[in-house]
Amino acid sequence: MAEAESHVSSKNLALRMEKKIASKMSTKRVANLFIDDTLAGVLDNLSAMLKQYTGNKKDADKVIKNIIKVTIKIGILYRNDQFSPEELALAEAFRKKFRTLVMTVVSFHEVAFSYDKAYLTELLDSCAQMLTQLVEHHLRDKSVGRIDHVFKFFSNSAFMETVFTEDTPLKCHLDKIVVGLNKLLEGGHI
Repeated sequence: MAEAESHVSSKNLALRMEKKIASKMSTKRVANLFIDDTLAGVLDNLSAMLKQYTGNKKDADKVIKNIIKVTIKIGILYRNDQFSPEELALAEAFRKKFRTLVMTVVSFHEVAFSYDKAYLTELLDSCAQMLTQLVEHHLRDKSVGRIDHVFKFFSNSAFMETVFTEDTPLKCHLDKIVVGLNKLLEGGHI
């Protein structure tokens, strides 16, 4: 019995350490070691877009770092079988909703005058809620706050209006992001 408890404690300790290490590895350079070139390109172009939009490198980098940290931590939880069957069902529902969100962003960019702020906001809010519900019992409030920060940033009306305006100054970045998103969609990565 003591051996089984020791094993569980060691496994829990290892998981906590892995999550702690992941929180320290939030730079794009480190993330590129764990993600493919297409996703790295999307993150790089998203970072450039956010820097241009905010005019503040620090704020833009914080959004990207939060995306990376949360994604890596969820991957660690999944790889270590930490999710219950109900949480796995929620994760699958999130994956489908997020795919719909990405396809919607691509469509809004590719089809002129198709942007629908209310629909996009609803998708973003739904994804944020599902992701928060998935991790709230596994990650600290700080990580849940990162999810909230990311989705609030992208749900900002001024940001969405700027991104999907026909003559947006962010077009060069958005074009590259959409190319990468299409590759990820076609490859089944999203």
